[in-house]
Amino acid sequence: MLADVHIVLSRPRYSANVGSVARACLNMGCPNLILVDPENWRIEEALPLATHHARHILEEARIVPDLGTALTGFHHVYGTTARTGGWRRNLRFPDQAAPLMAEQLAHGDQVALVFGPENTGLANEEIELCGQLLIIPTAPDMTSLNLAQAVLIVLYECLKAVSRDDLHPVAGAKDRLITQEERERCLQKIMDALLAIDYLKPDSAEYHMLPFRRFMGRSRIHLYEYNMLMGLCRQVMWMAGQTMARHKCPENSTPTFDHPPCNRGDSTRTTE
Repeated sequence: MLADVHIVLSRPRYSANVGSVARACLNMGCPNLILVDPENWRIEEALPLATHHARHILEEARIVPDLGTALTGFHHVYGTTARTGGWRRNLRFPDQAAPLMAEQLAHGDQVALVFGPENTGLANEEIELCGQLLIIPTAPDMTSLNLAQAVLIVLYECLKAVSRDDLHPVAGAKDRLITQEERERCLQKIMDALLAIDYLKPDSAEYHMLPFRRFMGRSRIHLYEYNMLMGLCRQVMWMAGQTMARHKCPENSTPTFDHPPCNRGDSTRTTE
C-alpha cells in the first residue's frame, strides 16, 4: 500500500537494526529500503531480525555512498529528528504530516523518509536536504527511539492516512512535479540570483537559504513553475550584471547591452 514510499537509513550502525527496520517495512506495506553508507553491513546479521518474510526487502535494498545520491528522483523528502532549535523548526508530528503524504502519494509522487544513525541522528548537512522535518513525541528524559520503532511509527501513520476511504488516485496530471535534483538546481539558481543583488553574503548564504529550502520542500512544484523560477533568476542575474556594467562605464560614454539570456514565461526549457 506504500509502494511509492522509500525508507532511507543514513549511516546505520548495526545490521540487526536494519533487519528490524525491514520487518517494520513489511508490516506496513513499504517494500523500499535504501541504505546510505551503512557501517559494517552484514546481511546475515540482519536476516534473523527481518525473518524470512522480509528477506526480499533486505536483498533488494539499494546501497549508496551518500544521501544526495539516495534522494535522486524523489518529489518529497521528510527527515526525522529528535533535536530542536536553530533551523530545526516547523517540525511536525507523524500524524500531522501523514495526511499531506497521503495526498502526495495519491498524485503518484515519490516520497522518501530519512532516518539518521542510531547514535547521532541526521547531521545538519543531511537535514538541509530534507524538505520537511518530523519529530516523534517522547518523554522529555528519554527522546531516543530504537531505529525500527521510529520507522514503524512513521509508516503506521502514513498507512493509516492512505487507508482513508475518501482518498483516491489522481489521474491525468498535466505536468509532472520536479525531482529532488531539480529542486537542488533551482535552489542553487535562487542563491546565485540573491548573491548577485547583494541580498545574501557569500559567507552566510547557505545558512540563510534554509528557509527557502523549507518552503520549497513543502511545495508541490510543477515543471512549468520550475522553469518560470529558473527564468526569473536568470533575468535577475542579467539585470544585476547590467547595473554593475553601468557603474563601471567611463564618463560621457554610452553603454550598449545585449538582450537578456532568457525567455520570460518559457515553459519548455528544462535546463539552466
